[in-house]
Amino acid sequence: MTLILSGWMLYALWVVLGLMGLDFLVGLYRSLKAGAFSSTLVLSYLQDLLYYVFPLLLLANLVTLDPTGWLVLIGYYVGAVGVALKYLSSIKNIF
Repeated sequence: MTLILSGWMLYALWVVLGLMGLDFLVGLYRSLKAGAFSSTLVLSYLQDLLYYVFPLLLLANLVTLDPTGWLVLIGYYVGAVGVALKYLSSIKNIF
């Protein structure tokens, strides 16, 4: 099996990773401004990569095994939109 990220799947993954990075930078700025930097900030984003991005990559691998061609894609896009909304609300709550 090879990883197939084409078209909108790639853009959805870029949006998820971009929002994760933006949320990390905002959290880092706020923790440095408050003078309370801890390693849990970095570790939580590594955990989010494992919990949110890795399943998306697994679904991208399963696209080739889907006989209908659209069931796994729907799961991928629903997951990507869910993660993007999670980080958008997290960024909104910071400000």
